[in-house]
Amino acid sequence: MKKILLFGLLILLSACTFQTKHRGYVFPENLENKISGIKTTGQLQEEIGDPQTKTIYGDEVWIYYGADENMRGPLPVTYSNKTVLLVWVKGNNITKTKVLHDEDLQDVKIASGETDIPAAIELNALEELFNNIGRFSPAGLGQ
Repeated sequence: MKKILLFGLLILLSACTFQTKHRGYVFPENLENKISGIKTTGQLQEEIGDPQTKTIYGDEVWIYYGADENMRGPLPVTYSNKTVLLVWVKGNNITKTKVLHDEDLQDVKIASGETDIPAAIELNALEELFNNIGRFSPAGLGQ
């Protein structure tokens, strides 16, 4: 009985792995000091790299993001050490920088439901199957 209990406990503990993966950029410890001397986009790309995204409306802002993804067995995934670097760019010059950390970022709550799509047609699996008949051409016909 003890062997079975010990084996069960061992299996349960093996499911509780602790793993941390870094997502996005790995920023240096003294990020604020490092970017304070950077004045051009070339210097920024040399020090940190290309941005993950750039804004397309309004002022041109380069956005860098990095976080640690913590996986703790059956528990939900959590994120820590979140850092966002925002860089306002005009031409090849940097006009302003801002660094946001965990405490500066709001937690976004994702709604559990689904958003209804206006005028959407709801089909079950069988209707979907028959609805697609004849819609696709056979491979190799070039249509």
